[in-house]
Amino acid sequence: MKIGVIGAGSWGTALSKMLSECGHRIGLWAYEAEVVSEIRRSRENLTYLPGVALSEAVHPTTSFEEALSGAEMVFLVCPSHVLRAVVADARPHLPPNVPIVSATKGIENETLMTVSEILEDVLPMHAHPYLSYLSGPSFAREVAQNVPTAVVCAAYGEKLAKIVQGAFTTPYMRVYTSTDVIGVEMGGALKNVIAIAVGVAAGMGLGDNTRAGMITRGLNEMARLAVKRGANPLTLMGLSGIGDLVLTCTGPLSRNRRVGELLGKGQKLSDILATMKMVAEGIKTARSVYSLARRYDVEMPLSEQVYYVCHENKPVGRALEDLLAREVRREIQLF
Repeated sequence: MKIGVIGAGSWGTALSKMLSECGHRIGLWAYEAEVVSEIRRSRENLTYLPGVALSEAVHPTTSFEEALSGAEMVFLVCPSHVLRAVVADARPHLPPNVPIVSATKGIENETLMTVSEILEDVLPMHAHPYLSYLSGPSFAREVAQNVPTAVVCAAYGEKLAKIVQGAFTTPYMRVYTSTDVIGVEMGGALKNVIAIAVGVAAGMGLGDNTRAGMITRGLNEMARLAVKRGANPLTLMGLSGIGDLVLTCTGPLSRNRRVGELLGKGQKLSDILATMKMVAEGIKTARSVYSLARRYDVEMPLSEQVYYVCHENKPVGRALEDLLAREVRREIQLF
């Protein structure tokens, strides 16, 4: 079938390659005309995913109409801070009654809406039953290299999740299903903030003990907030929770961890961002998580310190001191 992919960053490009290898024709929408030109010329996205060949089944374009005309499924793969605007522009061209799969992770700063809430706010009611959400431990480059990967697709209806599951399960891609939409998307968003904290510790030269403690306590924070939002805590023990958290906190391809490492080495965030072409979602999400924690009265000390470091210019050394000076307590507490 024809599949429309909105967003030609590294993840959108990797998904396009994988979907084309499943036999689908891909209309790949890119914001930048130069990305479209280079894919057409070299069959590579030299800006966001160099070294990965794309077949002729992937057709890049800057036209929503061209990318989405005749599509039987649509993937939304753009950064969370532009999702609302991009979907609003694409809305007139979205085909009716087809699955819409969001592969975007994040929480909107201004409204504190999750991706599902943004899409339900922007899209008409008749589109809501067709919305689903893809998450899990999946670096774009490894997916493009056919490295065995497991992800989860969440939808409010199991039938829709299974339709998406069937579209791109391959010998190297296992797609699981879930009906816990809020749990899956909260895990996918919150882990990026914890990855920055783990990166800071690495940049400061701290050891494996620190990393393991931060990952474990970070998962605890993620679960507390997710449960307050109505998630099943077991979802945070799955692919979109601890799976994605471990990958993002330890993998060398993690942009969020890398930002943290550079902060830990004393670099300024503005200087770090000036060298990055792709988005580290955890920076913006840290602001949203800070506000959500206060709204729901959830204690999230690691995430709070990431916010202070990224958005209040707090020195990383002082942030670590404040974390270690907190009152000790029971490890396991009921949510």
